[in-house]
Parts: sequence; C-alpha cells; structure tokens
Amino acid sequence: MNAKTPGWMHKAYSVDAMRELARAALPRPVFDFADGGAEDERTLKRNEAAFGAVDLLPQPLRGAATRDLSLTLFGKTLSLPVILGPTGLAGLFWPDGECCAARAAMAAGTGFCLSHGSVCTLERLAETGASPRWMQVFIYRDRGFTRELVERAAAADYDALVLTIDNQLLGSRERDIRNGFSIPPRLGLREMAGLATRTSWLWRMRRELRRITFGNYVKPGEGAEIRKLAGRMPSLLDPAMSWDDVDSVRRLWRGPLILKGVLSPAEADMARRRGVDGIIVSNHGGRQLDGAPASLDILPRIAETVAGSMPVLLDGGVRRGGDVVKALALGAHACLLGRPQLWGLAVAGEAGVAHVLDIYRREIDRVMGLCGLSRLADIGPGLLFRRN
Repeated sequence: MNAKTPGWMHKAYSVDAMRELARAALPRPVFDFADGGAEDERTLKRNEAAFGAVDLLPQPLRGAATRDLSLTLFGKTLSLPVILGPTGLAGLFWPDGECCAARAAMAAGTGFCLSHGSVCTLERLAETGASPRWMQVFIYRDRGFTRELVERAAAADYDALVLTIDNQLLGSRERDIRNGFSIPPRLGLREMAGLATRTSWLWRMRRELRRITFGNYVKPGEGAEIRKLAGRMPSLLDPAMSWDDVDSVRRLWRGPLILKGVLSPAEADMARRRGVDGIIVSNHGGRQLDGAPASLDILPRIAETVAGSMPVLLDGGVRRGGDVVKALALGAHACLLGRPQLWGLAVAGEAGVAHVLDIYRREIDRVMGLCGLSRLADIGPGLLFRRN
C-alpha cells in the first residue's frame, strides 16, 4: 500500500475487519439483514466455530517455494478455490451491486452466482460478460415460473444452474423483526434520525432506493413495486417439492446442475443417482433452519458418500483463507462466499469485493506455503489435527 491507497483499505486487513467497516457504513437494519440468521442464530455461530475445532498440521520440509491456487470446476479454470455465492438484494448495499460483484469475481479469475432475488435481472448481469456465471433457481408452486427462469438462464448463456432446496419456507430472521426491516427500507423521521451517521450510504443510494426491486420477478406489463413482490414471495415457494421436480429441472437444463442446501448424506447419494453434477453443502448461512449442523461438520460425510463422483462445494462460515484450506482437506473442491462479498460491497462497491477476494487469495497462499503445500491437490486429510 502507498499514499494513494484509499483510507478504508488500510483498515480492511481481514474479512472480519471488512465486516466492521460494513457495520459502520450501513444502517443497522440493512447490516443486520445481511449479517443475521434465523431465530437464536445457533447454526450461524456454529458455521464459523466449526473451523476453530480443526487445526492444521504443517509439513514445511516438503517445500513450497511457489503455490498454485488454481483448479478446474465444471470445465472452467478458476484462479482460486473461492466463488461468490448467491446473495439476495446485493443492490441494497451498493448501486448495481450484483454487477459490481460479478465484475470483481471475473477480474479475480473466479466464478459468480446470481441470486434469484437480485435487484438486477439475470439478463442485465449477463451483459457484464462475467464468466463463469451461475444462476440460482427454486422450485415454485408455479412450475411454469421455474421453467421460465431455467430457460432465461439458458438463453443468457449461464454456465451452471444452482437449484436451492432449503428455502421452501422462509426462516424466522428475528433481527429483521426487531429492527422493523422492510424492503425497501422505510425512511420516516425515526429512520432518518438513525441515518445521521450513515450519510455516505444514503447519498449513494438516494436514487436507488426508489428503484430497488426483485428484477427476475417483474413480469412484462406488471409494476416493479418491491413491497408487493416481497409480500408475494413466500406464497411462490413450494414445500411440497420433491425429487420429481429435480428430475424435471435436470431434463430442462443441459449444463451443470448443482444442488444447494444439501446436509443429508442420503440426499447427496440420491443427487448423484439422479444425474446432478455437483453439490453445495450448505445450511443457507444459518438463515433458515436454526439447529441444523455446521456445514463443515457434515462435509466429510457428504464427501465420503459421493466418493469423488461429483464436485462438492462448501458454503457457510468461511472467514479466512485457512478455513478454505481446512474445507478442502475435508473433501470440498471449493468454497462459496456469501456475507463477505456484501461487506465488501458496502464498503467500496466493486473495489471492496475485489479486496475481499484478494484477502482470501493471500491468506490461502500463505497457509499453503506455511504448511508445505504447492498445489490444491496436495491438500488432504493428513493436513488436519483434531483436538479431543
């Protein structure tokens, strides 16, 4: 860093430091919307704590003068084993937030997954040229709408489809209830008083707040009023979804199909049998079922079940480059980043997300060097030490 380095970058020395900068930059309801989890947030806390229960056992004499962090995933080469996962309403944190994050991912040489609940449309994101780009979809009561999103993703040349299965009912996110959070945020006298120290966010979002909507849900001829769309969202989801629906999506989508929200080894095995191409071990960042296991804790059983027949990705609680290395040692091929990209957006938009990715890159590289690892293929169970 030098005299021209932005002031925020001097303070953003870690992902946790970036989180604190985001806390200072955002109105509390907006920060808690990203940061919070369901109910008592036990699962959210477990996601991060699980990494602390696993230690690394270095073998420095193996020599690792240079380190190669690249991998090939679903036919695409990535420069590092982290991918930006789907995060709803990223445009609430920075104008055009989804496109900013996608451009940062592309510049870093890694992938980006667009949330179903993005502010921009999936077609607008595709215009950035970001690649590889994935699209998240759900199983809706209106199966025709599921088909429509799948077909739109195909027409826009998305590289993979991420079918998320753990959002069939909305979790109770009690921070949002306490804060009276709404989409878009209410800006009455009380709320404006609370924004007295968040003027930078309010200024840059001054035009955006009236235009924020769920871009992929707005139909031709309909209004884009987000309150109506947000109120309708729970009724669109279908808790009666089944493996038959997965089969239907598999028939529709010719590219890689990735199932997100898998915690059961039995479901992982069934996904393999049904022709799914990849699995994301995830509890939705602790935002859905409070009391579900930490993603890292269940990862080894999932990896053992699929036995190398498909890529296994991990989502949830990844806050350090060392966490990524631990996940890979336990059977993951790569990790998804959710909240950290939103913290980066909140601080500096595209530059903030780029900085978050650079933090992970530098930390993964340093951990591999200290452990005597020259390439990702060298990472295995022998790297880990579990305390009693």
